[in-house]
Amino acid sequence: MSAGAHEHRADELCEAGLDLYARALREGHVPQEDADSVPCLISSGLLQPDLENMDRLRPVAPAIALPRLLHTTAEDIARQRQREARLAEAFEPLMALHAAQASPTDAPANTVLTDLERINAAIARAMAGSSREVLTIQPGGKRPASLLAGAFLLEQEMLARGCRMRTLYQHTSRHDPVALAHYENLNGDVEVRTLDEVTDRLIIVDRTVAFIPANTDRTMAVEVRNPAMVAYLATTFDRLWRLATPMYPQAAQQPTLNGITPRQHAIASLLIEGLTDAAIADRLGLNIRTARVHIAKLAATLGSESRAQLGYLIAESGILKQADQRDRAQREP
Repeated sequence: MSAGAHEHRADELCEAGLDLYARALREGHVPQEDADSVPCLISSGLLQPDLENMDRLRPVAPAIALPRLLHTTAEDIARQRQREARLAEAFEPLMALHAAQASPTDAPANTVLTDLERINAAIARAMAGSSREVLTIQPGGKRPASLLAGAFLLEQEMLARGCRMRTLYQHTSRHDPVALAHYENLNGDVEVRTLDEVTDRLIIVDRTVAFIPANTDRTMAVEVRNPAMVAYLATTFDRLWRLATPMYPQAAQQPTLNGITPRQHAIASLLIEGLTDAAIADRLGLNIRTARVHIAKLAATLGSESRAQLGYLIAESGILKQADQRDRAQREP
């Protein structure tokens, strides 16, 4: 293994280290030389010298090794909290100085966050300090289980403090068992609704701070603390929320109209705009194959034999107008 292939902290484990540890558990020991390329096993205490043969290493039982590692993690957290306390103490007089000199009309600055680690840390800090509600818009298709699992503990702590959570997804998430199980496990004041199309990703915490992407691949974000801008984003969320279809905890059905599903109505409106299959898939959070299946079903329902004819038949059929009338009727009290 090259020198650069094992670049991680000494108290972390890599895939190669875990593989060798599993082998040691199966065989009872491994040669010392086999562990030279994965020093994390020695530093983390998963392997120790065999007193009967110093050329071999024996595995420490997982039930013993895990509590040791967790204890190390707890010590790291304690040190980090001490560092935070020292920084807060150091900044207290500086913040008082700034507050004394700042104009009453000065608006809080917006901050550009330039990498995923900083973005996630800023969002986590804001959510950890929340006391009322968190509003979220999640575009695209199904969210990976790993992302949901990573957010679970923080969301659970928020709900325990009495916070409310409202999330907007696209309709493609309505039948995602992973997302549904995630919200059921939270078992708190959580509501989820869906739309055919939503804005880009948005997180609003207590209507005092918001996070929005600053580039297309979401490796940059803006932390928005200007009250007027946050209020504008929160109002946008509220209006989209009223237009959305409940998904959790009480899922509302999306009725068909003249044999055409709500998803096909959304596709029909984008076809009228002249969008390509790829653009339609992107707007609705679908993969392109699924989008084409819906387009084919729509064409079959309307009796279209070509793409050009399909656009004409959509316009002539009045299905978009009928769908708009139905949606307005459903939203009226």
